[in-house]
Amino acid sequence: MDVPVAANVLGTIGAVCWSVQLIPQIIINYRRHNAVGLQPTMMMLWAWAGVPLGVYNIVENFNIALRIQPQILTFLSLLTWIQCYYYERSWSILRATTLVVPIAALMGGIEAALIISLRIAHSKHTQWPITLMAVLSAVLLAAGVLRHYWDIYLHRTVRGISFIFVGIDAAGDLFSLVSVLFQPKLDVLGLVIYGTELVLWIGVFACGVYLNLVPWARKKLEGKSSSISASLPVQQESAEPITMHDLPSSTSVFRTPSGEIAIKRAQTASS
Repeated sequence: MDVPVAANVLGTIGAVCWSVQLIPQIIINYRRHNAVGLQPTMMMLWAWAGVPLGVYNIVENFNIALRIQPQILTFLSLLTWIQCYYYERSWSILRATTLVVPIAALMGGIEAALIISLRIAHSKHTQWPITLMAVLSAVLLAAGVLRHYWDIYLHRTVRGISFIFVGIDAAGDLFSLVSVLFQPKLDVLGLVIYGTELVLWIGVFACGVYLNLVPWARKKLEGKSSSISASLPVQQESAEPITMHDLPSSTSVFRTPSGEIAIKRAQTASS
């Protein structure tokens, strides 16, 4: 479908989602002063995924929103990645900056060189390099999310990751996916890039519901049932238990006045 207005609007919405996707995660890390459970490998894979994705979107002349989108992804991913080291390894701000700035510059240089090279190849109708960029970005994005699947498998819970971030990122993938459908020509590789990550995020949501939400809801319901049972009056004459014999036993009964007299008489007769 060739609907430029729809492509630009949907692409812009997707870019906005990707612009703010990691901000909730960054804020959570800042507030709790740790990044426990968040996978730094995932963030670095995403940062590198922004390089071939940016090359592909620019060389293929996607709308402006989809061209800017990968740059934002790389920046926020690097920021979240360095948070893991700052909080979990107690790195100083100077040390973190000294590490992350050269990496960002390297990524920018590689992307610029690839854009120039692939435009030349594209003008000569050589298609495999641009296809490689699409495949590489899809693999890196998927690998980043799959790294979190491994953590879910090990700990049997979805930990450290903000579900607000997951939801916004999935929405960004969805809008970007639909935006590609409205491009002048249908780009199958573009659909694969955004569709793969969307499916993986849906899987993380499902794991969160099954491993986090269901046990939490069950615990709440059990706690509510227990509180109701505890508030019900117990029909008894006395709540003090006694054992029916001198031997150790887990059997106990509630003592009544007549029962107490009978026991005393039996003890007197036996003595």
